Amino acid sequence: MFDAVPDGSETHGPLSRRLTVLSGPSGVGKSTVVAEIRRAHPRVWLSVSVTTRPPRPGETHGVQYFFVDDAGFDRLVDEGELLEWAEFAGNRYGTPRRPVEERLDRGEPVLLEIDLQGARQVRRTMPEALLVFLAPPSWEELVRRLTGRGTEPPEVVERRLATARVELAAEKEFDVTLVNTSVRDVCDELLALMAVH
Repeated sequence: MFDAVPDGSETHGPLSRRLTVLSGPSGVGKSTVVAEIRRAHPRVWLSVSVTTRPPRPGETHGVQYFFVDDAGFDRLVDEGELLEWAEFAGNRYGTPRRPVEERLDRGEPVLLEIDLQGARQVRRTMPEALLVFLAPPSWEELVRRLTGRGTEPPEVVERRLATARVELAAEKEFDVTLVNTSVRDVCDELLALMAVH
């Protein structure tokens, strides 16, 4: 079910056997960074999360997310199929365990894009993981991005802003912070941390 995205099969030294987690507040640009890495560096395997939220326009099952209903998500949790999962803005998100473990075993560089709750769960279950916090250039810029999306009702935006404050305060829990002033620069820094050339 979870192996719909093509991956590279090259092996890149011991550092790339380490799982890298990219997290940060909603609206900071995590999805944009991940899309650029997927485009420019296909040998980095990007885990595709499973979610109960409906697809947004332009999203494809198995590419941005695996879209499941609540019963399907419950089944994955009960069967221990998720490495981590969290609820956010009324929907649940999780990382399928098996594809991540298989690629790490093969020595492939693996990147997860998950929220703070998920990053904390990964820290507990895989303490060797590298946790990278993506920060906005400023709070004002983050507010502009969150309110400028126009895809969510005002109460959801308010919840996202409240959550973003909590997430920003958790920055110190991460191993590295990258400030998203330029998607290209962030991608280059992230790939350097993952020892991908």
